Amino acid sequence: MRVYVPLTLAGLARAHKAGELGPGPLMAYAVTPGLREWYVSDDIEELEYAALNRAAAASLRLIAGDPDAARRRIVVAVDVPDGAATADPGFGLDAASVGEVRLASAVPFAKAAAVHADADEAEPDVSAAAAALGAADQGDDDAQFVVDGAEDHELLWFGVQEIPGLIR
Repeated sequence: MRVYVPLTLAGLARAHKAGELGPGPLMAYAVTPGLREWYVSDDIEELEYAALNRAAAASLRLIAGDPDAARRRIVVAVDVPDGAATADPGFGLDAASVGEVRLASAVPFAKAAAVHADADEAEPDVSAAAAALGAADQGDDDAQFVVDGAEDHELLWFGVQEIPGLIR
């Protein structure tokens, strides 16, 4: 099963150095029954992309909570055994938690399939989105527009062998 773990750039550096994503429990995103219902598609690639985008939004929240974090969303795609990721059935009713799963324990970094990260030119929009996130959560439409501006940037794909260049 493919899961998408949201991180910050510093979190990626720590995980790479430690050789694992963790400790558990870890929050991640995956194609869950709730995500299938929310996204209304049977195309697995579209569903995986939706899970990736949910993880990118969670990465933005991590960035917003850490003023020292680099303003680039980071998501690590990891392959875990079926059953290793569990979704809370109650989350299906909460739109903010669609696709969210928990991994009970740390995951060896060797299970990482790829890293998805913002390009350098996305940093101003990601920074503005992180600053506006609280107001957007309170229903401010202008702030939501700023948050959506970060989502307009597609995350770039990086092979795991390229991580040292990302965490420079």
